[in-house]
Amino acid sequence: MIQAKEDSYLQLVERLEGAIAGAQDWLLEQQAQDGHWCAELEGDTILESEYLFYLHFIEKLDPVIVRKIANYVRSKALYDGGWSIYPDGPMELSASVKGYLALKMAGDSVNAPHMVKTREAILAAGGMTRCNTFTKIALAMIGLYPWGGCPAIPPELILLPKWFSFSIYNMSSWSRAMLVPLSIIRSCEPVKPLPREWQLDELWAGGREKADISLPRDQRTCTWHNFFLLVDHLLKFVHRHHPVPLVRRFALRKAERWVIEHGRTPGGLGAIFPAMANYVMSLRVLGYSNESYLVVHGIREMEKLEIEEGDTLRLQPCFSPVWDTAISINALHESGLSADHAALQSATRWLLDKEVRRPGDWRVKHSESHRYTEPNKPVGAWFFEYDNEFYPDVDDTAMVLMALNRVSTEFDREKFAAIRRGTRWVLGMQGKDGGWASFDKDNDKWLFTQVPFADHNAMIDSSTADITARVLESLGHFGFTMEDECVQKAIRFLKHDQCADGSWFGRWGTNYIYGTWQVLRGLNLIGEDMRLPYIRRAVAWLKTSQNADGGWGESLRSYDDTQFKGIGKSTASQTAWALMGLISANEVNSTEVARGINYLLNQQELDGGWDEQLFTGTGFPRVFYLRYHYYRHYFPLMALGMYARHLLQGFPPVPREHEKSRVIQLFYKQPRILRKVARLRALAHLTEV
Repeated sequence: MIQAKEDSYLQLVERLEGAIAGAQDWLLEQQAQDGHWCAELEGDTILESEYLFYLHFIEKLDPVIVRKIANYVRSKALYDGGWSIYPDGPMELSASVKGYLALKMAGDSVNAPHMVKTREAILAAGGMTRCNTFTKIALAMIGLYPWGGCPAIPPELILLPKWFSFSIYNMSSWSRAMLVPLSIIRSCEPVKPLPREWQLDELWAGGREKADISLPRDQRTCTWHNFFLLVDHLLKFVHRHHPVPLVRRFALRKAERWVIEHGRTPGGLGAIFPAMANYVMSLRVLGYSNESYLVVHGIREMEKLEIEEGDTLRLQPCFSPVWDTAISINALHESGLSADHAALQSATRWLLDKEVRRPGDWRVKHSESHRYTEPNKPVGAWFFEYDNEFYPDVDDTAMVLMALNRVSTEFDREKFAAIRRGTRWVLGMQGKDGGWASFDKDNDKWLFTQVPFADHNAMIDSSTADITARVLESLGHFGFTMEDECVQKAIRFLKHDQCADGSWFGRWGTNYIYGTWQVLRGLNLIGEDMRLPYIRRAVAWLKTSQNADGGWGESLRSYDDTQFKGIGKSTASQTAWALMGLISANEVNSTEVARGINYLLNQQELDGGWDEQLFTGTGFPRVFYLRYHYYRHYFPLMALGMYARHLLQGFPPVPREHEKSRVIQLFYKQPRILRKVARLRALAHLTEV
């Protein structure tokens, strides 16, 4: 009996070894010569549509680009008409209006079946007046929507002191980068009209003449949103009936300087598509030509986001090299690659060269005098993209710190100095609520979410469970424990943020599976007692969310309706997250983990990777989602490695014929529990896989 179980155990070890080795080889083959990884970052078709509007506005529209973008947009259309903002999602109005216009610009007939279906779907959803704010402004810039129907974005916000509630530094960093240049555009109300044949008169429900272009109000009279609508009316009245006052001219000049200072750096303004496009268009509105250095730089950075493939062209919202590289290092090392492997050393060198040490917008609220930091000592951090020196973020920095700590290099002295600087920076970013946000601390002024131009649902950057837990995971690598005050404050935040069913919301990944995994992993690595009731509730929720095929999946619909929490088609990345959460909670011997591991092993493809077409990344909940093309690879690799390490570290030496196994070589170096009961229990579990 025992011999049969040992045979099954060795078979599983061989299967794990093959899966891990194949996944490692696949990932190592993707590494760039300079040591980094960077996969495509995929968004929805609003990127391609808005790129056409941007090119038209700056007078660089190329018929070839129009045709290639239209081919791509057309390929993503829904069967019933229109476009969704994620695979398997419903028709989304703003994306559909933009997609319809993009195809019309390419010459598609309004009587073509796909155009008819899209037009009917748009009108059924209320027509152009129901589009979001940014869509209306984009259409107003090309003469398709009245500026009076767009909310005011006063550039005077930039004049407000940093401590004031409506200072631009109380906006999220991405909103700040988008809205400062957009405030210039909105104040000047430029129009670069499209030709008559590209007009959208047919998309006005009930006709353009009878359309109500007023901004939507809350049903209840006394709300902050309705109050700010009154302010919006006042701002527009002043703008229409009075010459540009001195304060407005001063605000525009200051906004111009801010935009230039932040946008002339490598990577462009915010290093994200909408901010970069607004940067170029705002400079054109201010009178800069396409030949000026600043505009040329902005145009060049935008062109880098293009991906041309055959007769199609698509856009990325930004690049993700620091994120991809840090996670790849963590996954490869977690799965058994040697700490001094050449690939990991070159990746570490690349990451060290990406450290940013100049002050960015984060400096406004950052505290270097935190109890766990040393006053006046240098700090450093990492951003997400190739370049974005004004906007490093906590999530990337925490992931990079863990990656650096895993690798043994010939330049360890330099590496540890960077780790000290990064840790100081992260600790100084802890919010008053005990949690961590992405780019700023205490960026939680709720009133800012009620202004009329806040309908992109990401106006503030408040603390979130997933980032707070990742910081705890990172701090666990560097000797922090439950005794530290910063850890205690973070755990109080996590307990307060937990949902009644035991799960946690995932701000940056889909969704409750992502948040719950990261919290369990962070709590485990910081030393929390994983037997506590609040943790067992999370474990129970993950277990009940498992699909019949053994995997886990969650649709992006869970951001709109919590009835869809933990419900969706199984994916490799989400299955890996759930597995790592359960293993972190000491559930490595559970049936659910066995079934999940079996799902990953069965779904692995011959090349060593996994297939995953669904989006599991989050940009702005309910508004913009992402597909990270490496999520389907490095997270399953990390989960398999974590599973192997936890299972194998309790066994006696294996037979000689298996001692060259890559998995065995790594994990049998760990401290061993030789008790026969534990060994038999694990062997019994392994036979279930």
